[in-house]
Amino acid sequence: MKSRIAITAIAAALSLVAAGCSLDPSNDVADGTVKVVIGYQSKTINTVTAGTLLKAQGYFEQRLQKITDNGGAKYQVEWQDYDTGAPITAQMVAEKIDIGSMGDYPLLINGSRTQANERSKTELLSITGYNPKGALNMVVVAPDSTATKLTDLTGQKISASVGSAGHGTLVQALSRAGIDPGSGVEVLNQQPQVGASALESDQVSALSQFVAWPGLLVFQDKAKLLYDGAELGVPTFHGVVARQAYSKEHPEVVDAFLQAQLDATDFITEKPLEAAQIVADGSGLPAEVVYLYNGPGGTSFDTTLKPKLIDAFKGDVQYLKSIGDFADLDIDQFVNDEPIRKAFAEVGGESYDAALANENNPSVVSGTDPVCNVAVDNPALGGDVWVEGTTSTQPSANPTCLLRAVKAARAQGKTVRAAYVPDAELGTRWFADKAVWVRDGETYLPFTTSAAAGRYLTQHPGASEVAYEQAISEIRQ
Repeated sequence: MKSRIAITAIAAALSLVAAGCSLDPSNDVADGTVKVVIGYQSKTINTVTAGTLLKAQGYFEQRLQKITDNGGAKYQVEWQDYDTGAPITAQMVAEKIDIGSMGDYPLLINGSRTQANERSKTELLSITGYNPKGALNMVVVAPDSTATKLTDLTGQKISASVGSAGHGTLVQALSRAGIDPGSGVEVLNQQPQVGASALESDQVSALSQFVAWPGLLVFQDKAKLLYDGAELGVPTFHGVVARQAYSKEHPEVVDAFLQAQLDATDFITEKPLEAAQIVADGSGLPAEVVYLYNGPGGTSFDTTLKPKLIDAFKGDVQYLKSIGDFADLDIDQFVNDEPIRKAFAEVGGESYDAALANENNPSVVSGTDPVCNVAVDNPALGGDVWVEGTTSTQPSANPTCLLRAVKAARAQGKTVRAAYVPDAELGTRWFADKAVWVRDGETYLPFTTSAAAGRYLTQHPGASEVAYEQAISEIRQ
């Protein structure tokens, strides 16, 4: 069972490009204009700095235009949007996509599948975003599900996109919970939107997916969170790959792309709410869901190829063998930091080595809490409240202060679009109204899952679980 599903999934993706694809080594169009094809995933919002946001802001095209204006070639950019990384890899194998972005597990497959042909062989050039603990992937169940922990899914059907980051996390999580991923559950290989429908119609007991699907379904009240990928404590990331042959033929294009990615990264760090609204427009996702992941304290948008990410990547190689017959991948040969180093030097500002050494999230909630009148200076506690009609969110120093802020806003007749808090155990940024809340004396603590809240309650017998609305009603102003 371990390989049949995976091989079928990859074969299906490859079949998308098997017919009618000319493997012309040149991307140049008739008049000498250089063509570059970008594969991205509009709804995988941790790739937005190499996809949705980058496309919307036009940074790449602007960088290429500068080359043209300085006497260089003319360029034509084609953006191709996909639901997962597999079809992007298939198109790169067929030499039909030059630069792509996807999650860590799909990147493994990309490197393995493309290396057999020198024309399609790819290399990892940069990171788009990462989570140091693995919170980018999650398992959700139906709102009325009685499951409270991963082991409750034993013998059940789980929807996942085999070969995706969400599936990779599921395999790791099941194994750690003592469940054989191949026989302990039945994994249905489905695209995210198909899996979402299957969960809603009770055809599966759970859905394991990458961002933004878990947050989207929970936001829409179509699911609740069962397992937070941060429990694994293993970094998860998304990154940019390019065909080496294309990079050699048109190094200036790859250089311009990476510089443009730095432009987009600066924008999302400096203007996270505006960026979230732009990404929402480009992806069709609710802005509140985009801001959950793209807002301060969410994804670390950092382009550098950090050693801890590459070490985790090496540890994931065994995943390839668990899902099918994949060629061995030498991660050290697959990763190339020279182009992103060059882009850093050309753009100016912070040096690559300084950014590489900095492991703090570039974007955190900060400022002064207007309700509790204290500085917001602890990323492990800081949250924010998005009030309808405002152009920026209101910072909260801690979860208790955030509840007070929501109560105060309501008392003033304001509508709270969303409120975001970090999980008290794992630090995962989550919707305040979807969290599991615990009252411990005068302090209120949010958790992403019932299991996490249960662990706290076991260690603190004087504490008790409390509903979100009850917590707001009883909080002291």
